[in-house]
Amino acid sequence: MPYLMHNGQSLYYTDAGHGSIAIVFSHGLLMDQDMFHSQIEFFKDKYRCIAWDERGHGQTASESIELFNYYDSADDLVAILDTLHIDKAILVGMSQGGYLSLRCALKYPDRVSALVLIDTQAQLEDQEKLGHYQQLIDDWINNGLTQEVSDFIASVILGDNAPERFLWQEKWKGWKPHNLAASFNALIDRKDISDDIEKLNLPALVIHGENDIAISLDRAKDMATRLNAELAIIAEAGHAANLTHAEPVNKIMANFIDTISNNLSSFT
Repeated sequence: MPYLMHNGQSLYYTDAGHGSIAIVFSHGLLMDQDMFHSQIEFFKDKYRCIAWDERGHGQTASESIELFNYYDSADDLVAILDTLHIDKAILVGMSQGGYLSLRCALKYPDRVSALVLIDTQAQLEDQEKLGHYQQLIDDWINNGLTQEVSDFIASVILGDNAPERFLWQEKWKGWKPHNLAASFNALIDRKDISDDIEKLNLPALVIHGENDIAISLDRAKDMATRLNAELAIIAEAGHAANLTHAEPVNKIMANFIDTISNNLSSFT
């Protein structure tokens, strides 16, 4: 299994598929690269697909972790590109993965060919929701993961009736408090980059679940406008649209990526 040591973190990543164009998949908070299984299977016959577990998550999670921010995560992503000798990549980010992908594009514009942003935003968290999330995380850290908290998180990320929720709820039982605290700190410590992203000049696609209760649709629309991006709304999908509604998301992504791939030489 490939690991990369970078800034004191052993980063786990996978490299599948083939092709001259690379796609890097970055997952959401409390998730890991497995959430992109359907996308990787769909795209790997035509494109090189890299997925990774971000700091505190999945197989990157460690026995110790320092506080970090999403620009640190952007550095991690570029370190993976360097290791794989990839000059530029299309960045696909879901929620937290979108936060770091946007910051990667801002900090390393010459390393990003295009952005696909799934159920994410450039703004800060809704403060009312954030206060509730903080209470849940504090309870999880201090008292362990209760079924009530687990069910609530699953409903926010996956929806009430998603069969995938049971797999992820099992994964959440293995989270260590220090990884949870550091990961949530990165979420609440970030800044609004809405004005900054207007400077980006690259192809972008914004995908958003119609029923996303974590990030409202108006925030996705605002981000898409600032990026001059195409906006696709996934009917009946919630926060993890690519996971629960993979077929329509893959189709929309394929149309976007296949179209821009013919012109990527203009951006490389």
